Amino acid sequence: MASGVCSTMAQALGEDLVQPGELQDDSSSLGSDSELSGPGPYRQADRYGFIGGSSAEPGPGHPPADLIRQREMKWVEMTSHWEKTMSRRYKKVKMQCRKGIPSALRARCWPLLCGAHVCQQNSRDTYQELAEAPGDPQWMETIGRDLHRQFPLHEMFVSPQGHGQQGLLQVLKAYTLYRPEQGYCQAQGPVAAVLLMYLPPEEAFWCLVQICEVYLPGYYGPHMEGVQLDAEVFTALLRRLLPRVHKHLRQAGVGPLLYLPEWFLCLFARSLPFPTVLRVWDAFLSEGVKVLFRVGLTLVRLALGTTEQRLACPGLLETLGALRAIPPTQLQEEVFMSQVHSVALSEQDLQREIKAQLVQLPASASGPPPRPQARLPGAQAIFEAQQLAGTWGATRPEVPRIVVQPPEEPRPPRRKPQTRGKTFHGLLTRSRAPRIESPTRSHRGSTSSLDTRF
Repeated sequence: MASGVCSTMAQALGEDLVQPGELQDDSSSLGSDSELSGPGPYRQADRYGFIGGSSAEPGPGHPPADLIRQREMKWVEMTSHWEKTMSRRYKKVKMQCRKGIPSALRARCWPLLCGAHVCQQNSRDTYQELAEAPGDPQWMETIGRDLHRQFPLHEMFVSPQGHGQQGLLQVLKAYTLYRPEQGYCQAQGPVAAVLLMYLPPEEAFWCLVQICEVYLPGYYGPHMEGVQLDAEVFTALLRRLLPRVHKHLRQAGVGPLLYLPEWFLCLFARSLPFPTVLRVWDAFLSEGVKVLFRVGLTLVRLALGTTEQRLACPGLLETLGALRAIPPTQLQEEVFMSQVHSVALSEQDLQREIKAQLVQLPASASGPPPRPQARLPGAQAIFEAQQLAGTWGATRPEVPRIVVQPPEEPRPPRRKPQTRGKTFHGLLTRSRAPRIESPTRSHRGSTSSLDTRF
């Protein structure tokens, strides 16, 4: 069962993410050194580092320069007091992430949002030890064959001996040593490559760890049980939110495992224009996997939302082609992300659907069961979990104690001594005794003070 599902996912991920035994040496890759000898226009990189890219100038709807400067100042102020910001002003962080983190500050903000900076502080020598250790030959061979496939037209990854491919090799090798039971998943390559575009290798490694273990647990292991569960959840959400599209996909024989793994496993890094990918990542690191479902639902609606679009896709191949051929004008970051955030899917709705699908999972399914409870819904939950675990700073935050003291027992009023029936000698004896302040009830009720009674 698991092997069949994994092979279906590998086919859905395309020729770049096939099984290790099917990989072939592609000397004509776009990332080879021969590309650097081509015509001049193809050697010019855009503002994101892609050679010959079309993002040299900001697109329509891009915020003006003065607005970007204002947002940069807001992020500098928030990150300078990050603990206070996350404790008291997370809603502002979420809204700023939805607007897009300024490109100059993503290297500072991404590790803070996902909690990678805390992991790095608590394990200062871990990455260095992993980077210096020899890797598993099986994984090293597979990783080496995949390096040139990750963004081959980006200036960081065009050369096999460049810092981009070498850093990617070290990060992926370190993860296989850090989690040997999981090993290497080919979908981790695009994720690690995007991280390396903005972060040094050590910070990129810890961000990759957080994504694989906190945001998307069960996604990159050998059984991919998390992807299988989320595929069923996505189908249920389609049935509820886009019933006509769901009916068309079912009639065309297009199951979620034919298109969803490439989207979710790679965090849309292979499916959207790069400026839009960055905006999706900003929101994903802030709000969690809910953003991936919203993006997926938006893409399906854009591809098959109208009757004309569905009539033009009568079969499986046409439907898959429509999902992969959405016009770029509809994927422009500002327009697209506004539609993503308007999808009627809350965190409560998602958790309710996950619980419903967990009940319906077949008991005979091979592999470990999904563990959605291990997934944290975004930056706020990660911050709170690290606070409770005492991993923020050098000491565990002190939890105030509430001490309830019982009310003091009211003292009885002081009464005038009774002298009736007592001898003069008894009165003298009591007056010469040591004075007792505020005598208790037990002394008053004792028989020793009545020894002179007749």
